Amino acid sequence: MAALIPISSLLLLLLSSAVPAPASAFATALDPSLMGINLRKEKLSHFRFYWHDVLSGPKPTSVRVVTPPSNTSATGFGLVNIIDNPLTLLPDPSSKLVGRAQGFYTSASQEELALLMVMNFAFVTGKYNGSGITVMGRNPIFNKVREMPVISGCGLFRFARGYAQASTHTVDLKTGDAVVEYNVYVLHY
Repeated sequence: MAALIPISSLLLLLLSSAVPAPASAFATALDPSLMGINLRKEKLSHFRFYWHDVLSGPKPTSVRVVTPPSNTSATGFGLVNIIDNPLTLLPDPSSKLVGRAQGFYTSASQEELALLMVMNFAFVTGKYNGSGITVMGRNPIFNKVREMPVISGCGLFRFARGYAQASTHTVDLKTGDAVVEYNVYVLHY
């Protein structure tokens, strides 16, 4: 009988660690395998696509929602654009659509043209359909290559981390339309 008490205590302890915390608990340690995560099977994926920021024409994909006063700065400090930009396989906007960049960017510097980018890359093709990567970071647009962190993801990219590199492919200075090549490196499970 004395041997049964420690075994039953051990079973109770194991069972209680698999059950989510009661509503009154603030945080609970979880076993990653309960969420289908194998910490030893982390993958590194590379994605390359083109981001099309279209401000002109009858159906823009980037819309200015805040225009700063003209006397604030030469950098457009304070402007905000909401985006739903296509992500394509090639620079040609009619090439295969692989996803959409949804979010916003804002001019966040009074000194140089540098944007704060907050966007989800929502994929719409292949095994990544329905999954997404979240990028948030500083984008000094006149630098040849800009790097922004991947801060999270959803679907196949839960617990994602990594970085995105942006390089301007083309820009129309009259309309503001731009095509930017993105290379995204993501660690995920």
